[in-house]
Amino acid sequence: MTDNEILALNEAERTPCECWTRVMGYFRPYSHFNKGKKSEFDERQWFTEAKCSCELKQVA
Repeated sequence: MTDNEILALNEAERTPCECWTRVMGYFRPYSHFNKGKKSEFDERQWFTEAKCSCELKQVA
């Protein structure tokens, strides 16, 4: 299958992807969130731990 054939798929042929996230200690699907929780989720700041510039300093 070529790249053009892959891109030619219509919406009916695609498989929906469910996004789950951890909320208050347990996992829930994004589709079950109320309007306020969806807004809070959309405002989250994503980061990569390896790129974080924070360093832990040991206290002697």
